[in-house]
Amino acid sequence: MKTKAIIFDLDGVITDSAKYHFEAWKELADRLGYKFDEDDNERLKGVSRMDSLNIILEINNALDAFTLEEKEAMCTEKNDNYVKLISKVTPEDILPGIAKFMADAKAAGLRLAVASVSKNAPALLTSLGIIDEFDYIADARKISKSKPDPEIFTVCAESLGIEPEYCVGVEDSQAGIEAIHAAGMKSIGINVTVTSIAPDLPLGSTAELDFAAMVD
Repeated sequence: MKTKAIIFDLDGVITDSAKYHFEAWKELADRLGYKFDEDDNERLKGVSRMDSLNIILEINNALDAFTLEEKEAMCTEKNDNYVKLISKVTPEDILPGIAKFMADAKAAGLRLAVASVSKNAPALLTSLGIIDEFDYIADARKISKSKPDPEIFTVCAESLGIEPEYCVGVEDSQAGIEAIHAAGMKSIGINVTVTSIAPDLPLGSTAELDFAAMVD
């Protein structure tokens, strides 16, 4: 078997916490009186918290309206909103097909990692009851560049001790697919809206994941 590791995005791939990110940002935007809808939210997928805030401010022509300290306070507010929303997450919130796909990969001897820019990833994976299934979880605090930069995927591969060419990345965003390819890995895309590079294997949902058919 050529593939030795699978590296998962978290939001929108392992669980649908992406909707909670949207709701948390929406709550902040509404308080500020700013426009922010689901189409705008597509630009935030796979992007760091501060970069996400800057996108929202840019959409509203307010990129230079706040100091760095004020922006950091807004990011904290958004995170507080998000933590409240995910407090009731359970293993039942794992997306269809993911648990079996992970189990099949582990049974075949593959290593698993999570490449998420969310600082809440460990807490969320704990609530889902699967944190111990992963050999490595990227520390978002140590990742300096957001997707589509490949940093988080290359860090995962290095931490697993596996060359990128033997890794498969699973993502639901265009930025994530670009990051996987830039890292030199194969990609599986989950309902990705393609605007540039297409996934090597595009799927409509996680329910379509089939380890035996997808991993060589």
